[in-house]
Amino acid sequence: MAALLAAAMPMPALAQAYQCRVPDRITLPTEKRSAGPRLRGAIDGYILAVSWSPEYCRGDRASDPGNYQCNGSIGRFGFVLHGLWPDAANGPSPQWCAPAAPLSPAEIKTNLCMTPVPWLIQHEWAKHGTCMARDPQDYFKVSRILWQSLQLPDADKLSRARYPTAGDLRRAFVARNPGWKREAVGVLVSNGGWLRELYLCYGKDFRPAACDRNASGARDSVPIKIWRGL
Repeated sequence: MAALLAAAMPMPALAQAYQCRVPDRITLPTEKRSAGPRLRGAIDGYILAVSWSPEYCRGDRASDPGNYQCNGSIGRFGFVLHGLWPDAANGPSPQWCAPAAPLSPAEIKTNLCMTPVPWLIQHEWAKHGTCMARDPQDYFKVSRILWQSLQLPDADKLSRARYPTAGDLRRAFVARNPGWKREAVGVLVSNGGWLRELYLCYGKDFRPAACDRNASGARDSVPIKIWRGL
């Protein structure tokens, strides 16, 4: 699977971190058990969930000494990878498919500047990765290939525009990523209209594909607000 992706995707680009440095020591997550029911089934496509970090880090998270993403101890972030999820066209998507032992410190560190939350790295492997790969190295390798193939839009710049919309953000993404179309980019906003995430949708062949209704998010005409946080 990873070899197929490597051949199909364009050359890697830098992830969108304003800066990032991996600490010598990290606090490792210890949760081993599933947090939900085991759901197996056909995989019809994939979603790469990309979070807008400044919005996530509003409030008390910025002062939490254990929160690398928000407290500035390892860097400052724009878009970060939430995770790579298998998707089903009909019915619930596969999740929690097999037991997941704690990840090694090396695996956490390899992915920390992409997903700067150790417990979330462990969670994504346990909930989603076990439905896609037999070992975490393969799952995170695929995640990195997809992540590094993207040129993410400048949401900070867009936040300064007058009356930006979800369509503006989609167009900014498509302009930087040849081969993508707007219908493959979901824009998720909070109840207050603040940008939370992008859902980037792929088919079974890991090529961009139209999002289903659950992943498409806000319509192009919906106004959005973007918290800069810097």
